Formats: sequence, C-alpha cells, structure tokens
Amino acid sequence: MDSRPPDARPPDPRPGPVLARGITLEPARRPASTLVTVTGELDLSGYGFLRDGLLEVAADGPPGLIADVGGLTIGELAPATVFPLVARRLGHWPGIPFAVVTRQRDHLRTFRRHGTDRHVAVHDDVETAERHQEIPARRSARQEFPQTVEAATLARGFLRECTTDWGVPGLTYDGLLVVGELVDNALQHTRSAPDVRLDLRGKLLTIAVADDNPRPAVLLERPGLRDPGIGLQIVAQTARRWGSSTRWSGGKVVWATLAPAANPRPGTDDG
Repeated sequence: MDSRPPDARPPDPRPGPVLARGITLEPARRPASTLVTVTGELDLSGYGFLRDGLLEVAADGPPGLIADVGGLTIGELAPATVFPLVARRLGHWPGIPFAVVTRQRDHLRTFRRHGTDRHVAVHDDVETAERHQEIPARRSARQEFPQTVEAATLARGFLRECTTDWGVPGLTYDGLLVVGELVDNALQHTRSAPDVRLDLRGKLLTIAVADDNPRPAVLLERPGLRDPGIGLQIVAQTARRWGSSTRWSGGKVVWATLAPAANPRPGTDDG
C-alpha cells in the first residue's frame, strides 16, 4: 500500500507572518518542532486569535509545538489561561507536546500568578524547550485517497491493514466504522481527495481525515437514521473524543480518537 512513512512531513505552512487583533504569528518549521514566534500585545480581544492560530499550526501535525512569546506584551487583564487551554486541546489531538519560551520577568510573574507554569512547560530558549519536550511514542501512517466512490472502501482496507500490523485488532471494528464515515463526509461536502492519517499512542487510535475546505464539520441533530448527516452522529457515539480543526496550511482536519472497548466484541482481540 502506498502510504507515507511515519515521519512524513506535514504540508508547508502558509508563507509569512499573519497579523490580527494586534498580534503577529509567524510559524517556522524546525527538525524537532514547529516554532511560532508571537509578537504584539495580548489583551482580551486577541485571546481567540492566538488560541486558534496555535491550534491551526498544530493541526498540520508537527512533532511538537513551541510558542516564543518573548516579544509579546501581556496586559494585566489578558487571560494567561490561553496557553494551558492550548496544551489541553493538543493533549486530546494531535497529542503533541507544547511549550512556551520567554525570558521576560513580567511574563514569568504572570504565569506563576495564574498557575500557567503548572500546566505548560516554560523555558528560556527554544533549544532548551526542544531538549525537554517528550515526544510520545507512536505508530503513524498516512495516505491520500482518490475522490471517488471507492475511497471509503480503500480507506477501510488501509485501516484494517494498519491495526493488524500494529497488533490492535480490537480497534478495527470501530475504526472501520469511523474512517468510512469521515471519508464519506469529506467526499460529500468538499471537492478534495480525502487525506487519511492514523496515529496509535499506546492503545489510543486517532483517525484524522484532512480536506481543503476550512468550513468546520458540525454535528446536527437528525431524528431519523436515513436523514442526511447521520454519519457524524455515528462518529460521535463511537469515539472517545472527536473534533474538527482548521489547519494553518489551509483546509481542516476532522478527527476521532478510539480506545479499546471494556468488553470486546465477539471475534476481536485487544492484543
């Protein structure tokens, strides 16, 4: 199967810095992480832009994310909780380490006052942050499928092969269900070929399907099983967590995390 190697690089981010709400974000890819240099002045109006920008960079799948905020002014009323929130979101997906870099004493005092440094690693420089980041052990595979009616079938075969090779057949049943629904959703609502990535951390399997449409996937209430849009309901009911994340490089990723069932279905083995 023509899948990309586990260490395949994510797409190049959009070029140049992006400015909004008085804050500039400038991502740069490094061998061991993606560094986002944040400058400007953070107040309540910039909270959402900073949060979403960091999450969008992380959605492109770097091994780790570092925010250099040494050139950022953090006002007294600015919610320093933005950094713990980003770290918590990244812990759910894509499961990568996050750190903040600054030498500003005012920053360090603010982080201590708000308890930020209890939830996010804070370092003096980027090199130190990279040395201390703990990249989780994982198995990963990625493949793009054609925009045809056979895509979901091909994606299910890809998932079955990976869960067999990785020794987690107990995740195959739910995985087949979820990957099929996510690929079908991408085919129905976008014009791009679905890009499927599978990540195994411990016994947690994440299925992520990327497309070129930034419009988020939204779960709607559907009264009947035959109503359109039932696919995301199936994903939400099957997965431990699921979400839709826009990417810095463009488009979005719809993802779902699966864990082995407490009582495996007949004929399955949690390995």
